[in-house]
Amino acid sequence: MKLLVGLGNPGAKYAQNRHNIGFMAMDRIATDHGFSSWRSKFQGQTCEGRLGSEKVTLLKPETFMNLSGQSVGEAMRYLKLAPDDIIVFHDELDLAPGKVRLKTGGGHAGHNGLRSIHGHIGPDYDRVRMGIGHPGHKDAVAGYVLRDFPKADAEWLDDELRGISDGIAELIAGDGGKFLNAIALRVAPPRSSKSTPKTAKPSPEPEPAPDNRSAMQKLVDRFR
Repeated sequence: MKLLVGLGNPGAKYAQNRHNIGFMAMDRIATDHGFSSWRSKFQGQTCEGRLGSEKVTLLKPETFMNLSGQSVGEAMRYLKLAPDDIIVFHDELDLAPGKVRLKTGGGHAGHNGLRSIHGHIGPDYDRVRMGIGHPGHKDAVAGYVLRDFPKADAEWLDDELRGISDGIAELIAGDGGKFLNAIALRVAPPRSSKSTPKTAKPSPEPEPAPDNRSAMQKLVDRFR
Protein backbone atom coordinates (compact mmCIF):
# COMPACT_ATOMS: atom_id res chain seq x y z
CA MET A 1 0.00 0.00 0.00
CA LYS A 2 1.02 3.59 -0.67
CA LEU A 3 -0.08 6.76 1.08
CA LEU A 4 -0.16 9.88 -1.11
CA VAL A 5 -0.34 13.13 0.85
CA GLY A 6 -1.20 16.50 -0.65
CA LEU A 7 -0.31 19.50 1.47
CA GLY A 8 -2.51 22.57 1.86
CA ASN A 9 -4.86 24.40 4.18
CA PRO A 10 -8.52 23.45 4.67
CA GLY A 11 -11.47 25.64 3.74
CA ALA A 12 -12.76 27.56 0.73
CA LYS A 13 -10.67 30.61 1.68
CA TYR A 14 -7.47 28.72 0.83
CA ALA A 15 -8.70 26.39 -1.92
CA GLN A 16 -7.02 28.18 -4.85
CA ASN A 17 -3.90 29.33 -2.99
CA ARG A 18 -0.46 28.46 -4.33
CA HIS A 19 0.15 26.71 -1.00
CA ASN A 20 -2.71 24.30 -1.81
CA ILE A 21 -1.32 22.83 -5.01
CA GLY A 22 -0.83 19.52 -3.16
CA PHE A 23 -4.57 19.36 -2.37
CA MET A 24 -5.28 20.10 -6.04
CA ALA A 25 -3.13 17.15 -7.13
CA MET A 26 -5.00 14.77 -4.80
CA ASP A 27 -8.37 15.95 -6.11
CA ARG A 28 -7.30 15.42 -9.72
CA ILE A 29 -5.97 11.90 -9.04
CA ALA A 30 -9.12 10.91 -7.12
CA THR A 31 -11.42 12.18 -9.87
CA ASP A 32 -9.52 10.73 -12.83
CA HIS A 33 -8.90 7.30 -11.31
CA GLY A 34 -12.30 6.58 -9.77
CA PHE A 35 -11.31 6.66 -6.10
CA SER A 36 -13.90 6.40 -3.34
CA SER A 37 -15.66 9.46 -1.96
CA TRP A 38 -13.70 11.67 0.42
CA ARG A 39 -14.37 11.13 4.14
CA SER A 40 -13.02 12.52 7.39
CA LYS A 41 -10.23 10.43 8.92
CA PHE A 42 -6.71 10.85 10.31
CA GLN A 43 -7.40 14.56 11.06
CA GLY A 44 -7.94 15.06 7.34
CA GLN A 45 -9.85 13.98 4.26
CA THR A 46 -9.06 10.55 2.79
CA CYS A 47 -10.17 8.33 -0.07
CA GLU A 48 -9.04 4.97 -1.42
CA GLY A 49 -8.49 3.32 -4.77
CA ARG A 50 -6.02 1.34 -6.86
CA LEU A 51 -3.28 2.48 -9.19
CA GLY A 52 -2.03 -0.44 -11.23
CA SER A 53 -1.71 -3.35 -8.83
CA GLU A 54 -1.17 -1.14 -5.78
CA LYS A 55 -3.77 -0.16 -3.21
CA VAL A 56 -3.50 3.57 -2.53
CA THR A 57 -4.86 5.97 0.09
CA LEU A 58 -4.98 9.69 -0.61
CA LEU A 59 -4.78 12.13 2.30
CA LYS A 60 -5.39 15.88 2.57
CA PRO A 61 -4.49 16.91 6.15
CA GLU A 62 -6.94 19.37 7.72
CA THR A 63 -4.67 20.38 10.59
CA PHE A 64 -3.48 23.44 8.65
CA MET A 65 -0.11 23.37 6.95
CA ASN A 66 2.10 23.89 10.00
CA LEU A 67 0.70 20.78 11.73
CA SER A 68 0.50 18.45 8.72
CA GLY A 69 2.72 15.88 10.41
CA GLN A 70 0.03 15.09 12.99
CA SER A 71 -2.30 13.84 10.28
CA VAL A 72 0.40 12.05 8.28
CA GLY A 73 1.83 10.33 11.37
CA GLU A 74 -1.60 9.11 12.46
CA ALA A 75 -2.37 7.73 9.00
CA MET A 76 1.03 6.02 8.73
CA ARG A 77 0.64 4.27 12.07
CA TYR A 78 -2.96 3.18 11.45
CA LEU A 79 -2.17 1.80 7.99
CA LYS A 80 1.02 0.14 9.32
CA LEU A 81 3.22 1.83 6.74
CA ALA A 82 6.86 2.89 6.76
CA PRO A 83 8.07 6.38 5.73
CA ASP A 84 9.22 5.02 2.36
CA ASP A 85 5.58 4.06 1.60
CA ILE A 86 4.62 7.74 1.70
CA ILE A 87 4.75 10.30 -1.14
CA VAL A 88 4.11 13.94 -0.24
CA PHE A 89 3.01 16.47 -2.89
CA HIS A 90 3.84 20.08 -2.02
CA ASP A 91 4.46 23.56 -3.40
CA GLU A 92 8.11 24.42 -4.11
CA LEU A 93 9.35 28.02 -4.17
CA ASP A 94 12.72 27.05 -5.64
CA LEU A 95 11.23 25.68 -8.87
CA ALA A 96 9.69 27.69 -11.69
CA PRO A 97 5.92 27.40 -12.21
CA GLY A 98 5.11 24.25 -14.19
CA LYS A 99 8.30 22.43 -13.15
CA VAL A 100 8.04 19.22 -11.13
CA ARG A 101 10.89 17.33 -9.47
CA LEU A 102 11.18 14.24 -7.27
CA LYS A 103 13.14 13.94 -4.05
CA THR A 104 13.68 11.31 -1.38
CA GLY A 105 14.80 12.29 2.10
CA GLY A 106 16.87 15.36 2.89
CA GLY A 107 15.92 18.61 4.56
CA HIS A 108 12.64 20.50 4.55
CA ALA A 109 14.14 23.76 3.13
CA GLY A 110 11.99 25.85 5.46
CA HIS A 111 8.66 24.47 4.21
CA ASN A 112 6.44 24.38 7.30
CA GLY A 113 4.39 21.41 6.15
CA LEU A 114 7.49 19.33 5.52
CA ARG A 115 9.03 20.55 8.77
CA SER A 116 6.02 19.18 10.65
CA ILE A 117 6.12 15.85 8.80
CA HIS A 118 9.85 15.54 9.55
CA GLY A 119 9.04 15.97 13.22
CA HIS A 120 6.47 13.15 13.22
CA ILE A 121 7.86 10.50 10.84
CA GLY A 122 11.41 11.60 10.03
CA PRO A 123 12.80 12.69 6.63
CA ASP A 124 12.86 9.36 4.78
CA TYR A 125 9.75 9.77 2.63
CA ASP A 126 9.37 10.61 -1.05
CA ARG A 127 8.31 14.03 -2.29
CA VAL A 128 6.84 15.50 -5.45
CA ARG A 129 8.06 19.11 -5.56
CA MET A 130 5.62 21.24 -7.55
CA GLY A 131 7.11 24.55 -8.64
CA ILE A 132 5.25 27.78 -7.96
CA GLY A 133 8.14 30.23 -8.41
CA HIS A 134 9.54 32.70 -5.88
CA PRO A 135 8.29 36.23 -5.19
CA GLY A 136 11.86 37.50 -5.20
CA HIS A 137 12.31 38.37 -1.52
CA LYS A 138 11.97 36.15 1.54
CA ASP A 139 9.78 38.71 3.34
CA ALA A 140 7.19 38.36 0.58
CA VAL A 141 6.97 34.56 0.74
CA ALA A 142 4.13 34.24 3.29
CA GLY A 143 1.80 36.51 1.35
CA TYR A 144 2.79 34.96 -1.97
CA VAL A 145 2.01 31.33 -1.08
CA LEU A 146 -1.31 32.32 0.54
CA ARG A 147 -2.56 34.12 -2.56
CA ASP A 148 -4.59 32.44 -5.28
CA PHE A 149 -3.00 31.40 -8.53
CA PRO A 150 -3.62 34.21 -11.04
CA LYS A 151 -5.77 33.55 -14.09
CA ALA A 152 -2.65 33.67 -16.25
CA ASP A 153 -1.43 30.47 -14.53
CA ALA A 154 -4.63 28.50 -15.17
CA GLU A 155 -3.44 26.77 -18.36
CA TRP A 156 -0.07 25.45 -17.16
CA LEU A 157 -1.56 24.52 -13.77
CA ASP A 158 -4.30 22.43 -15.36
CA ASP A 159 -1.77 20.78 -17.70
CA GLU A 160 0.52 19.95 -14.77
CA LEU A 161 -2.25 18.43 -12.67
CA ARG A 162 -3.47 16.36 -15.62
CA GLY A 163 0.10 15.21 -16.27
CA ILE A 164 0.50 14.15 -12.64
CA SER A 165 -2.70 12.13 -12.93
CA ASP A 166 -1.56 10.63 -16.25
CA GLY A 167 1.70 9.38 -14.77
CA ILE A 168 0.77 8.62 -11.17
CA ALA A 169 0.56 4.84 -11.70
CA GLU A 170 4.15 4.93 -13.02
CA LEU A 171 5.31 6.77 -9.90
CA ILE A 172 3.56 4.25 -7.66
CA ALA A 173 5.29 1.46 -9.61
CA GLY A 174 8.66 3.09 -8.93
CA ASP A 175 9.34 4.64 -12.34
CA GLY A 176 9.89 8.31 -11.59
CA GLY A 177 11.23 8.96 -15.08
CA LYS A 178 7.99 7.90 -16.79
CA PHE A 179 6.02 9.93 -14.25
CA LEU A 180 7.95 13.10 -15.05
CA ASN A 181 7.71 12.39 -18.77
CA ALA A 182 3.91 12.18 -18.53
CA ILE A 183 3.89 15.66 -16.98
CA ALA A 184 6.25 17.03 -19.62
CA LEU A 185 3.99 15.71 -22.40
CA ARG A 186 1.15 17.80 -20.97
CA VAL A 187 3.05 20.94 -20.01
CA ALA A 188 5.37 21.09 -23.05
CA PRO A 189 4.09 18.69 -25.73
CA PRO A 190 6.57 17.99 -28.54
CA ARG A 191 6.04 19.60 -31.90
CA SER A 192 4.97 17.26 -34.65
CA SER A 193 7.76 16.32 -37.06
CA LYS A 194 5.26 14.96 -39.58
CA SER A 195 3.59 18.19 -40.51
CA THR A 196 3.76 18.95 -44.23
CA PRO A 197 5.19 22.35 -45.05
CA LYS A 198 2.89 24.60 -46.94
CA THR A 199 3.62 24.63 -50.70
CA ALA A 200 3.86 28.02 -52.32
CA LYS A 201 1.23 28.67 -54.94
CA PRO A 202 2.66 28.63 -58.49
CA SER A 203 3.06 32.02 -60.09
CA PRO A 204 0.44 32.69 -62.76
CA GLU A 205 1.57 32.49 -66.37
CA PRO A 206 2.15 35.95 -67.88
CA GLU A 207 -0.55 36.97 -70.34
CA PRO A 208 0.62 37.16 -74.01
CA ALA A 209 1.10 40.63 -75.48
CA PRO A 210 -1.70 41.70 -77.84
CA ASP A 211 -1.10 40.90 -81.57
CA ASN A 212 -1.73 44.09 -83.59
CA ARG A 213 -0.49 42.76 -86.98
CA SER A 214 -2.72 42.92 -90.05
CA ALA A 215 -3.95 39.72 -91.69
CA MET A 216 -1.48 40.21 -94.60
CA GLN A 217 1.44 40.74 -92.19
CA LYS A 218 0.56 37.59 -90.26
CA LEU A 219 0.58 35.59 -93.52
CA VAL A 220 3.94 37.03 -94.58
CA ASP A 221 5.47 36.33 -91.16
CA ARG A 222 4.23 32.74 -91.31
CA PHE A 223 6.37 31.91 -94.39
CA ARG A 224 9.57 33.65 -93.31
